[in-house]
Amino acid sequence: MIFFWTDTLFFLLLLMLAATIIRTRRKEHLRRPWRKVARSKSAVVSLTVLAFYFGFAVLDSIHFHPAEGQSGTGKYKTEAISLLDWWAGPLRQRVEKTYSAPFATVAFARESIRDANGVSHWAYPRLQYGGMHLADPENEKTSDILQTGLKGLLHGFLAWLVLAVLLVSLRARSAHIPIIQCGVEITQGRTEIPLRAIFITLLLMLLISFGLGELSLKYHVFGTDKVGGDVFFQSLKSIRTGLLIGTLTTFITLPLALVLGIMAGYFRGWVDDIIQYLYTTLNSIPGVLLIAASMLLMQAYMSRHEDQFASLALRADFRLLFLCMILGLTSWTGLCRLLRAETLKLREMEYVQAARALGVRQGNILLHHILPNVFHLVLISVALDFSSLVLAEAVLSYVNIGVDPTTESWGNMINSARLEMAREPVVWWSLSAAFVFMFALVLAANLFADAVRDAFDPRRVE
Repeated sequence: MIFFWTDTLFFLLLLMLAATIIRTRRKEHLRRPWRKVARSKSAVVSLTVLAFYFGFAVLDSIHFHPAEGQSGTGKYKTEAISLLDWWAGPLRQRVEKTYSAPFATVAFARESIRDANGVSHWAYPRLQYGGMHLADPENEKTSDILQTGLKGLLHGFLAWLVLAVLLVSLRARSAHIPIIQCGVEITQGRTEIPLRAIFITLLLMLLISFGLGELSLKYHVFGTDKVGGDVFFQSLKSIRTGLLIGTLTTFITLPLALVLGIMAGYFRGWVDDIIQYLYTTLNSIPGVLLIAASMLLMQAYMSRHEDQFASLALRADFRLLFLCMILGLTSWTGLCRLLRAETLKLREMEYVQAARALGVRQGNILLHHILPNVFHLVLISVALDFSSLVLAEAVLSYVNIGVDPTTESWGNMINSARLEMAREPVVWWSLSAAFVFMFALVLAANLFADAVRDAFDPRRVE
């Protein structure tokens, strides 16, 4: 098994999230606002969608060297692939010659083809993989798509049924009630947490996933790109890139914003002046220009130290990590300013003044009195900034200062679709696929952020 830098940091972040959840469950004052989040239908539906995205990101973050031949030969390829690559091997390996439309059985452009008599003529050639199981595509394709789609929907429903029975059994056991009674409560929506909304969302997600998965084994459901790669597979691979941009950037932003913001608000004086000068100067520099200059410096470093990047995967991973660092170093100023203002107010509160009068150390005051009372701002800011960071990657890749061109990302898909939109007829599916996947992620993140804001904002009442 191989762990790139981004893989290690991503799993470290997940471990920190798990530790935070465990700590939250033990503290009543921390559980209270999260119970309000859990009672929101939009929040639990969004969290279910985000869990699907994170599942694909985890699968795509576990890398290993596949064996070249039969198992047990001891020989391995030098190219590292992820569990998602291995699981979606047919999509990754079935590469056409060039563009093909969604569910097409022929290429998108005409070519010179020789018939059985050796006569050349212009026609649309059959695809090498898409719909090749059909003897007569014109008459068989529609019925085959319907049958295959129904088969996938059936498999998705069966998977949901097994999962639903398992979850209902676990809840019935924890609540010490019969399974049938638990199922009736969920069906009628009489549970504190809107489990019915969660189960409906799970059903829709599994139906869509299994339906598209079954169809993708026979067709290119979102077509192919210029080099014949499956667009559906590229969209799935781009999930990891989008989530890493949103999570790892936050991982870098939070320490800077927390430490500097609280220090500026609590100590004031020359400490406040230095920190204000720092983030004011940073804000005066256009963000895109600063990111572009940093990426050019990174590329110059990589060209001078090629021996440190033995493979394209290492180069792409380093560039992705560096982009997260640059985004983190340029996006902490807003949260820092917010925390500074809140700390200026909290330092004058009676309990903080009493702690100082009793001789409590400043470090303990910051850790036990200031930090817990500004943490709601951190949660709200992180939840709201996540979607903007995902969109930022698309914008940066569009101007060629984002992730490496070999890295699958929605930004690279949109960037490559610029020239495709100028074709006649228009090649629209790459842009549409990137838009659909990105829209679902950003919408779910925004809805969840709204629920977190409503629950943790002390100015809002029930």
